[in-house]
Amino acid sequence: MSQTILILGACGQIGVELTEKLRTIYGTNRVIASDIRNGNTLSMSSGPFEIIDATNKEAILTVVKKYKVTQIYLLAAMLSATGESFPEKAWNLNMTSLLAVLDIAKEKHIKQVYWPSSIAVFGPTTPKNNSPQKTIMEPTTVYGISKLSGEFWCQYYHDKYDVDVRSLRYPGIISWKSSPGGGTTDYAVDIFFKAIEKGTYDCFLEENTRLPMMYMEDAIDATIKIMQAKSDDIKLRTSYNVSAIDFTPKELAVQIRQYIPNFSITYSQDFRQEIADSWPNTIDDSEARKDWGWSPTYTLSSMTEEIVKNLLAQKNQY
Repeated sequence: MSQTILILGACGQIGVELTEKLRTIYGTNRVIASDIRNGNTLSMSSGPFEIIDATNKEAILTVVKKYKVTQIYLLAAMLSATGESFPEKAWNLNMTSLLAVLDIAKEKHIKQVYWPSSIAVFGPTTPKNNSPQKTIMEPTTVYGISKLSGEFWCQYYHDKYDVDVRSLRYPGIISWKSSPGGGTTDYAVDIFFKAIEKGTYDCFLEENTRLPMMYMEDAIDATIKIMQAKSDDIKLRTSYNVSAIDFTPKELAVQIRQYIPNFSITYSQDFRQEIADSWPNTIDDSEARKDWGWSPTYTLSSMTEEIVKNLLAQKNQY
C-alpha cells in the first residue's frame, strides 16, 4: 500500500530536506508539508502545504482526513537553546503536539508515527564516551526533559494501544541548505556560513568540546530507513541512539581551513557551553545497526568538502 504522509514542522531544518526526499520517494502529492506559518519556499511550492498548529489535535485531524494520511512525521519542536529562554512554551509545544499525534494514531486515523528524540535526553551523569542505548538519563534542559518524557509516552502508546511509533535520538544535525534552528550544536552549521561570508567565526563553545554529530543526508537516510523497516525489526519503542561522526570546534576549523586557508576562529562561551557539557562526547548506536541496519555514509572530511563546495557554488550564483 502506498503511503500518504503529513509532515508537521516541515519548514524547520530537518523538515525542509525530509519533505524534499520523501516527495521523490512517494510522489509529490502524497507528502503534505505543514507548519504553523508560511516558511520555506521549496516545501510550500513543491507540493501540498497546510498551515497547522501542531498543538491543535483537531486541526491535525482535519488535514489527516482531507488527504487520507497514513503516516505523520512530527518534527515541530522548540530546541535546546531556545527552550531555555521559554521553558513553558517549549514544554507545551514539545509535549502537547506529541500527545495529539499519538492520540490520532491510537484512534486509528493513521497507521504510523515518526517522532524524533535527541541526545538531550542524556545528562551530566550519563557516561560521556560511547553512551549506551540504556543508561542513566538525567537531562538538565527543558528540551531534554520533554524528549525523555516523550520517549516513554511513545513506548506507552505502543504497549497499551499498539501505536506503531518510531523514533531516533538525533545528535547534532549539520546542513548547508537551511539556517540553524536554535540548538546547542548549531555552531557546526553556522560556522560554515560565517567561514564563507566573513572568513571568521566566534564560537559559543570551548574549542575542545566534543559532541556527536551527523550530516543531514545521513539523518534523512536514518529517518526514512527506520520508517521503512518491518515492524518486527523495531525492538525499541522509546528511541534509538544513532550517530555518525564526532568532533570539536577546533577539529572542524582545521577541516574548513583545507578549503578556506585564511579562516580564523575565536571562542566566547555562553550559556550553551553548560548544555553541551551535559551531553555525551560519543554515542553507542549498535542497537540501531543490529535491529534495522543503520550505517552512516559521511565522515567529517567528506561532509566538510560537500558543504563548503555547495556554499561556494551558491555564493557564486549571486
